[in-house]
Order: sequence, then structure tokens, then C-alpha cells
Amino acid sequence: MKNKEIKELSVEELQDKLSEYRKQHADLKMAHAVTPLENPLQIRKVRKTVARLATEITNRENQ
Repeated sequence: MKNKEIKELSVEELQDKLSEYRKQHADLKMAHAVTPLENPLQIRKVRKTVARLATEITNRENQ
């Protein structure tokens, strides 16, 4: 997810996406621990998306 897409979402949608991506991140980490993923860079991509979503939620709460 790109920053432009994130800024267009409402706070509720951001929180839904955040929980969805956190679950996906946990699932990827578990799958990678059991058997190596074909593309382990997916973990990094999802982790950065989680950070972008969390940052946007924090910015909106502070405004």
C-alpha cells in the first residue's frame, strides 16, 4: 500500500487494514520459520505497510 492510498482512507478503514496487515505479518513470519518462503522480502514489505498505517493513525489522532 502506498502513502497516497493510505491518506485517502478513513480512520476506521485504517484500523481495519492495520489489523489485517498485522495478522498477515504474523502469518508470514510463522510460515517462514517453518519452511523458508519463496520470496522472504514479502515480510519486509508487509512490516513497512504496518508502520505506514500506524504512523498515519497516530498523525490523525494528534491533529
